[in-house]
Amino acid sequence: MKVKQAREAARQWVIEEVSSVPGFCAAYTAGSANWLPDDAELATTSDFDVMVLLANLDPAGRRAKFIYRDTLIDASYLEAAQLGSADLVLSNYHLAPSLWASHILLDRSGHLTALQAAMRNNYAKRRWVRARCANARNKVLEYLRSITEESALHDQVMACLFAAGITTHILLAAGLKNPTVRSRYLAVRELLADYGLLEFHDLLLELIGCARIGRGRVDQHLATLTDIFDAAKAIKTAFPFASDISNSARPVAIDGSRELMQRGYHREAMFWIAVTHSRCQKVLSLDATGEMKQDFMISYREMASDLGIPSFAEIRQRCRQIEQFLPRVWEAAEAIMAANQGIEDD
Repeated sequence: MKVKQAREAARQWVIEEVSSVPGFCAAYTAGSANWLPDDAELATTSDFDVMVLLANLDPAGRRAKFIYRDTLIDASYLEAAQLGSADLVLSNYHLAPSLWASHILLDRSGHLTALQAAMRNNYAKRRWVRARCANARNKVLEYLRSITEESALHDQVMACLFAAGITTHILLAAGLKNPTVRSRYLAVRELLADYGLLEFHDLLLELIGCARIGRGRVDQHLATLTDIFDAAKAIKTAFPFASDISNSARPVAIDGSRELMQRGYHREAMFWIAVTHSRCQKVLSLDATGEMKQDFMISYREMASDLGIPSFAEIRQRCRQIEQFLPRVWEAAEAIMAANQGIEDD
């Protein structure tokens, strides 16, 4: 399917299914598809991201992944106030790239269209690029400080993984690149290579714990995850990312990781394998039988051990390492910003 066909399917979904929701304001495209030409093929291992803005909090914050007109749509709901001004969006490392490169699907008030036009004039200004890098850095610290010993192991591991993973977004923001989710480590590898900083890539992988992991071991973890995913997706439960553990999401979570490995990037694939495994554990912990939980927890602990974070003590130590490494990430971001010819002076 072409990107423009997927976008049209998303537009029809918004018109037919979402525009009548009370408080609906607007909807726009997001994610990696924004950065592709209209006639590019949308990979079967990719979804098509849509952001829906609502005036009120309910159901803002929800996510859903589903197939509509042969397109795998990943819909996220935001409170419209989060995009209340250009300054708010320009300083947000997650929202700004999406809206800057976005196609607006429906905008009843015209606010989103005007906002996009205003922010496009300032998106590449140095102060806003640096603000987005700082926003990503603050998000790393937020994840680090959310980890408590009382939390379940999968919640501790998940927060640690994202704290480490968002270091890539600091650099991608500096490079005016898309802060992609699943393939962030491949994206940052390419960015670092472009700026002569490729040796920094292994240091980022060290924060996850997979810099020296072998292909065979990652193969084993993906095989185990496939079994766990298929068990977990049959369980209906409620948490913000439950739709990522479903039949619809399987091509992205499982096939997408396999495709990355086949291209020779098994270390880069390990991030999303570990994230998905943690989400499966979340589902199983809420609604699975005791025997199923026990069987799959063994393999989960093996994976966490391979990453060097099998318990709270090791996770706490890794969190210290991530926080201590942040100044070096910032130095690399500053080097990228200084060399980036696309950044404009204020």
